Amino acid sequence: MERKLNEYAKLLIEVGLSLRKGQTLMIQSPVECAHFARLCASAAYDAGCREVVMSWSDDFLGRERYLRAADEVFDEVPEWRKRFFNGYAAEGVPRLVIDATDPETLKGVDTDRILRAQRAAGKELEPYYHAYMNNDAPWCIASVPIPSWAKKVFPDDGEEAAMRKLWDAIFAAVRITGDGTAAEKWRRHLATLEARRDKLNELRFKSLRYANSLGTDLTVELPEGHLWSSGRSVTPKGQAFVANMPTEEIFTAPHRLGVNGAVYAALPLVDNGNIIDGFHFIIKDGKIVEARADKGEEFLKAAYTVDEGASYFGEVALVPYDSPISNQGILYYNTLFDENARCHLAFGEAYPECIEGGAGMTREELREHGLNWSINHVDFMVGTADLSIVGTTHDGKEIPVFVDGNFAI
Repeated sequence: MERKLNEYAKLLIEVGLSLRKGQTLMIQSPVECAHFARLCASAAYDAGCREVVMSWSDDFLGRERYLRAADEVFDEVPEWRKRFFNGYAAEGVPRLVIDATDPETLKGVDTDRILRAQRAAGKELEPYYHAYMNNDAPWCIASVPIPSWAKKVFPDDGEEAAMRKLWDAIFAAVRITGDGTAAEKWRRHLATLEARRDKLNELRFKSLRYANSLGTDLTVELPEGHLWSSGRSVTPKGQAFVANMPTEEIFTAPHRLGVNGAVYAALPLVDNGNIIDGFHFIIKDGKIVEARADKGEEFLKAAYTVDEGASYFGEVALVPYDSPISNQGILYYNTLFDENARCHLAFGEAYPECIEGGAGMTREELREHGLNWSINHVDFMVGTADLSIVGTTHDGKEIPVFVDGNFAI
């Protein structure tokens, strides 16, 4: 186990972030994951890191704050927090996020408090969010189990067995076997994704049409000059990184005004500590005009109304139904894994790398090119075993992209 953990930590530092000698590293981690965070810090120092700075979180204290703190704190962001996050972002500090939380940690919390806190953070920490969305600095999100999450994924098992099963599933998803070959496996995997990405970029689709038996019937227009991206991104200074580990997706940005039709979620969504399930959207001219959910509808509506841009779309991502994570047959209740098991869309902000020259554009220029902006970016899964996606080229030719849930190109 310890050998696998050390290989995982080394993988995140050397492949996930490609950390360079002399760089500072920011690690964000739940307190329950302290052992693994320390291994990552040690791996960073082994790679020549200048300093590791920590930002700890805690499900219990986070929930207590939302339930019991004075009401005005949800409209504020402390100065120290702004200096910490905006300051390190301005310096281009690489960022490692260990993402592990109880999927329902904020169940029963006042939605208004969550919205106000999100809006305040979006405003005051905008330089921080923008720097990493724009790939100005390397970032990587990965995960390790915690008991509350493991028990949600494996509810019929005791805590120890659930933790063991979730560890095994995560190690398989990130290609860790303990034999020291993970980095090479990842380099081959990234090359495979990039070959398919290049094929999609050659086709230069004008639009994509989604359909399946859930009721999805959606047309997604793509902006002129759109670019498909895959697992590996590059900063302006040439530092490659893998933003999500695991990753199985190839993604681009839709035109913010060019999404029309109905789309039905294929899996539950965990957002802001709540589970949203059985939901669908009706979209007109890019904007969500109707949303319904069997569970968590109030949290769904909060997510796409946090600001004006949140009701428009920022990402379209292709993941085969017959993918390694999907084939595990596990509902992770964690978007990092669930989005890499199915095709997904995201409402909210678009990635500038998904348009030619986007990294150097202002927000206004990105908008002129059709890309969306928001303080939110929420991925939800739409892929099914019968999903059909047909691409239409600018000369009107129709090309099957997905047939029966899997790539046809």
